[in-house]
Amino acid sequence: MVAQILRLKLRLLGNSFRRSPWQLLGLALGLLYGLGTAVLVVGGLIALRFFDVDVAASATIVLGSAVLVIFTVLPLVLGIDDTLDPRKFALFGIPNNKLATALAVASFVSVPTIVVTIMAVAQIATWSRGAAPVLLAIIAAVVIVVTCVLSARISTSVAAFLLATRRARDTTAILGLIALVGLSPVIVALVSVHWAREGLDVLERIAAVLGWTPLGAAWAAPAAAAAGDAGGAALKLFIAVGWIAVLALVWRALVARMLTTPQRQAQAKRYSGLGWFGVFPATPTGAIAARSITYWLRDSRYGTSLIAIPLIPIFMVVALVIGAGPLPLIALLPLPIMCLFLSWSIHNDVAFDNTAVWLHTSASTPGRADRIGRLLPALIVGLVVIAAGSVISALVYGDWSVLPSVVGVSTGILFSGLGLSSVMSARFPYAAVRPGDSPFAQPQSGSPAGLLQALSFVAILGFAAPAVVAGVIGLNEGGYWPLVSLAAGVVVGVLVLIGGVAWGSRSFEKRGPEILAFAMRN
Repeated sequence: MVAQILRLKLRLLGNSFRRSPWQLLGLALGLLYGLGTAVLVVGGLIALRFFDVDVAASATIVLGSAVLVIFTVLPLVLGIDDTLDPRKFALFGIPNNKLATALAVASFVSVPTIVVTIMAVAQIATWSRGAAPVLLAIIAAVVIVVTCVLSARISTSVAAFLLATRRARDTTAILGLIALVGLSPVIVALVSVHWAREGLDVLERIAAVLGWTPLGAAWAAPAAAAAGDAGGAALKLFIAVGWIAVLALVWRALVARMLTTPQRQAQAKRYSGLGWFGVFPATPTGAIAARSITYWLRDSRYGTSLIAIPLIPIFMVVALVIGAGPLPLIALLPLPIMCLFLSWSIHNDVAFDNTAVWLHTSASTPGRADRIGRLLPALIVGLVVIAAGSVISALVYGDWSVLPSVVGVSTGILFSGLGLSSVMSARFPYAAVRPGDSPFAQPQSGSPAGLLQALSFVAILGFAAPAVVAGVIGLNEGGYWPLVSLAAGVVVGVLVLIGGVAWGSRSFEKRGPEILAFAMRN
């Protein structure tokens, strides 16, 4: 049984080379990247042979723990397809123990396993400092590879079992993004460490903790033996081997559960009434606005952007606070940044429609109705955010005289961004994630999408510059400058918004066939 499934895995791996030339090129580049990374790590592990035991131990334990985390978390975040899903063997009557063992053995045939095996073998060279460290390093190499493979095998099956629907995978990815932002204080703290002076001490403290966990115990056992701590080495090896036993039991139980549980299916939600279409007037502008708000609330592509908008300034604020930045000034940054990303979020809105944009073209929808209807959700949300956020910013800053400046800068950025987005989505659309696909997918684009995004950011900041300059002067000199900032932001923002809607309306009406052709291609 094991041999048959192993041959099946080898056949599947061989079939991966029978693809189109471009797919083969991508596969080859991925393989070269993995092997190149392994070569660099191997060089580092060999070089650590000539360092002190404490330095080598800290580096290898932290590295090994990071590798195991990647093997465990990556399948859950990416939702990698499981070519040997246990449910595919449900009708063959294979005993659970045999099937679990066979699938686990077949999982060793993969490029990531080859990479981690090379790393595990290389750490033997790091600990070639005596008979006991070498012996433990050899045993640890086997334990490292088995632990990584079983962890990846369990994570892949859990992802296929629990994240079978697109909504579940998108939700997991979004939660992962939120968790990453939640870890931002740790990340920023590590970045802010003066590694030349304090790095070794920080690394040793981290390794001291990880060495007693399943993440780094296998990497820490030979290090402890090299340091002369025989009892600690044996105990850490026991932890690593015990963790393998736990993973094996979890894997066996997971296989048994998957064989008797049907695959999850997405449940279609039932809606009653007209929703937002009953709220807005029965006009082209009202219908498009209602459809846009519906997309914002139900489409994961928009939902991801809405979640990211407040997370970005939070990450920036945490970084600045840890970097000992002045808290009162930092309190003035989140609101303008949120307005910037909120107004920029619709700069490629037409591409998000995909082929559904033909409804507008075939119905000869007025360009003004399309432009205004699409920007209304961002405008409504933005005005609410400015109304609440400006008061909070001034309160945290501790001086209500900055309130006009905060409102002026934020309004200027929001209105200018919406005006420019109205032009760009009609005049310069580029390939976007298709409806139903993961919001984290990266579609291929023949247009300079990155350049267009950068130029739109620069243009928004350029139009908001008068309000920003007046606001900065107001912080230093006071007087009437905050009111100047308010007037500059509102006036320039309204002018750019009106001009952008007018320009975008004409472009949408004139380029209707081109927009439809673009949607059909992408």
